[in-house]
Amino acid sequence: MAIATINPTTGETLKTYEPLSDEALEDALARAATAYASYRLTSVEDRVGWLRAAADALEADVDAVAELMTTEMGKTLAAAKAEATKCVTALRFYAEHGPAYLEPERKDAGAVNAVDAYVTYQPLGVVLAIMPWNFPLWQAMRFAAPALMAGNVGLLKHASNVPQTALYMEELFRKAGFPADVFQTLLIGSGTIERVLRDDRVTAATLTGSAPAGQSVASIAGDALKPTVLELGGSDPFIVMPSADLEAAAGVAVTSRNQNNGQSCIAAKRFFVHRDVAEEFTRVFAEKIGALTVGDPMDPDTQVGPLATESGVQDVADYVEDAVAKGATVVVGGKRVDRPGWFYEPTLLTGITPEMKLYAEEVFGPVAALWTVDSLGEAIEIANSHPYGLGSNLWSEDEGERAQFVRDIESGMAFVNGMTTSYPELPFGGVKQSGYGRELTEVGMRAFMNAKTVWVGAPSSEQTAGATAGSAAE
Repeated sequence: MAIATINPTTGETLKTYEPLSDEALEDALARAATAYASYRLTSVEDRVGWLRAAADALEADVDAVAELMTTEMGKTLAAAKAEATKCVTALRFYAEHGPAYLEPERKDAGAVNAVDAYVTYQPLGVVLAIMPWNFPLWQAMRFAAPALMAGNVGLLKHASNVPQTALYMEELFRKAGFPADVFQTLLIGSGTIERVLRDDRVTAATLTGSAPAGQSVASIAGDALKPTVLELGGSDPFIVMPSADLEAAAGVAVTSRNQNNGQSCIAAKRFFVHRDVAEEFTRVFAEKIGALTVGDPMDPDTQVGPLATESGVQDVADYVEDAVAKGATVVVGGKRVDRPGWFYEPTLLTGITPEMKLYAEEVFGPVAALWTVDSLGEAIEIANSHPYGLGSNLWSEDEGERAQFVRDIESGMAFVNGMTTSYPELPFGGVKQSGYGRELTEVGMRAFMNAKTVWVGAPSSEQTAGATAGSAAE
């Protein structure tokens, strides 16, 4: 795939880039290693100052960078501004809370025959981030902010269709005053990732992307004995029980499924509605979907813009056509929009069966699949039969149902009476084929840190007297 900005609203190629040569890539890796040698020794206070400066610079750039994201991948301008603003929040969150996450954790020294015992958190080194196009600033920032606060150095291999957003991130950290080469964007193709990941100067990797991409990165990193964090696909269940506020649930369902033009890993994609309220919920859900305005994402009235790539809109069309051919009912939508660019109508399907491809695969576009179920247990059973386990939703006022859902749903995140969302304050990640490891909060920051045990014994004269009182070697 070419490294290029192609406007998905028109299909027009606006700007292309040559991938880094072998010599330029070697230079970037060498500079990253050199940068880490000194950056890891910088003070926490300096890192806090640089993060705050980055937040201020991004805040000043929100309108411009939002237009850039909309141009490159088609999200609505309002959504792009919200994404950029969320990145400002994340930078300030780690500037405020990062120092506490770096504090040593004191342990019971007496229990281990020491005068002092603690865990200190230290950076790992140069971390490679392989990022997707759907939230081109946020997904890269939720890696970059904690990694830089921790004292790591970042290398960003971004999706090939958002090169200008990727280059903006490098420039942002440079403008903020971070030392040279602490964060670099690598304009390389996917075929070069293995070379970078195997390089001894790269110590760890994080990937947000598809399950096959995660398998490839995990295999290479495992062979090289390097830690990884993987945030992969999702086909989140959205369960509606009789006690739910149906109007509120349907409103959130529409937003969750169609946010970012339907291209979100944590979007609700599979809707399980109790039979007692299925007819009413489906009616309200379909009406709200049909009322969405599809159009130019730069237009403030647009609610759903184009899909990011031509192949992406074709994939969505193929899923719907396959489902319909095998008996699914199109309640609303169900076809491409007749206009230039890569648009697809917001769609609701019912009558889903296991023979359909979308039953067990992720549809990355504005298509909702709805099941009617007889109980919460049935909804959870079908939901858990899916290979993914990223986020999940329950709408219920029944405390017993809420407890059952949280206990039994196989997901990394469980949201009750609200939309699945990522927050700097909460861990983010999934289970099963949705990946492993966590991003955000202190968990995400420490994912790329060495939790080093420190044991300090008594002076040597005191150790001699107590030498026979120790425990076994391991």
